[in-house]
Amino acid sequence: MELTIVLTIAAILFGIGIYGVLGQTNLVMIMMGVELMLGAAMLNLVAFWRFMHPQTFSLQMFVLVIMTVMALEAAVGFGIATQRFRSKGSVESEEASDLKG
Repeated sequence: MELTIVLTIAAILFGIGIYGVLGQTNLVMIMMGVELMLGAAMLNLVAFWRFMHPQTFSLQMFVLVIMTVMALEAAVGFGIATQRFRSKGSVESEEASDLKG
């Protein structure tokens, strides 16, 4: 697979993620947009690494660490959204100003 195809797919995913973060008001949709953007960045990282160093596999551990951070971010975010829904009945970002620390 050519590098330009992978970079195009990653750019499309990143664009969809930007729309999800900036265009939505639901906290769950915003978190999904952030996950798409992180996935697109990880896809770019893997594509460039494969293009530059096709014989080495040291990036795999780094990608696993990034995926773990993505899973932890999603778990914490969904936990906050679930608690917000239970206490207030809504997960809209405009109504979440009371979450400021």
